[in-house]
Amino acid sequence: MVQNNSLMVLDNKANLPALVDGNGLIAYFEKIKKFPVLSEEEEQQLLLEFKQRGNLQAAQKLITSHLRLAAKIAMSYRNYGLPLADLVSEANIGLMQAVKKFDLSKKVRLSTYAIWWIRAAINDFILRSWSLVKIGTVAAQKKLFYNLNRIKARLGIYENKELSPESVKTIAQELVVDEKDVVEMNQRLHADTSLNVEVGDDQPQERMNLLVDARENIEQRLAVRQENAYKQKVLRECLAKMDEREQCVIRSRMLTEMPLTLEQLGEQFGVSRERVRQIEKKAMEHLSVLVKSELAKNAA
Repeated sequence: MVQNNSLMVLDNKANLPALVDGNGLIAYFEKIKKFPVLSEEEEQQLLLEFKQRGNLQAAQKLITSHLRLAAKIAMSYRNYGLPLADLVSEANIGLMQAVKKFDLSKKVRLSTYAIWWIRAAINDFILRSWSLVKIGTVAAQKKLFYNLNRIKARLGIYENKELSPESVKTIAQELVVDEKDVVEMNQRLHADTSLNVEVGDDQPQERMNLLVDARENIEQRLAVRQENAYKQKVLRECLAKMDEREQCVIRSRMLTEMPLTLEQLGEQFGVSRERVRQIEKKAMEHLSVLVKSELAKNAA
């Protein structure tokens, strides 16, 4: 199989349709509709060209033919309070990774394999955006992120509204998290609640009329944006310093829609469930130390 550093060219988004241009996302969605859907035979031939001969044009055709799949999955996350353009961009990154990592021995279509990578990339982006460098709260946020809507549906709660104290308590007890974390995650997952909803009993008013403009000035927004970008950079660099097994455990347990169990990882590594638990604990401690060290070094 060809091993070629030029495969990193796949990460160059200049080869893909512009995600945001004069007409925004609508124009992008129209453009990706024009790429043909590949037959199974065409897909297999292109995969062989890329994997065995390093043909980047073949990889490009595989990616563009699946851009609609990436966009569709990204759209399913549009209520999570983050820009849709960013979600689509992250979905495309996951798609590129799927093409890179695809194993020719797998007897599945690329689309089936790519769904996991696309969702993992989006979930990773959402969790990074929500809890940058907050290592101690990641586990609780992960539980809520993946389970809150499911539990609400089981409790018969379907409206995007504030949870009652009883519901908050029930969910917190079931997931073993703090009640304030339940409230915060519920607000995040339903950040698109209409501002035209009437509130009040005696003299109803639309919610919009009661909002206070608490926006930061331009300088403050720029400072926050730069700080967030810096934290993301630190987190990426620290993860890169960890060994492959630690990274695998963190991503498999913390940064995927369907986290693997300790038993599954144990089978993958050929070790016991308890050993995987120890590796996970050590990995989280290692990451926390790396992040704090990097932040302290840069602050000096």
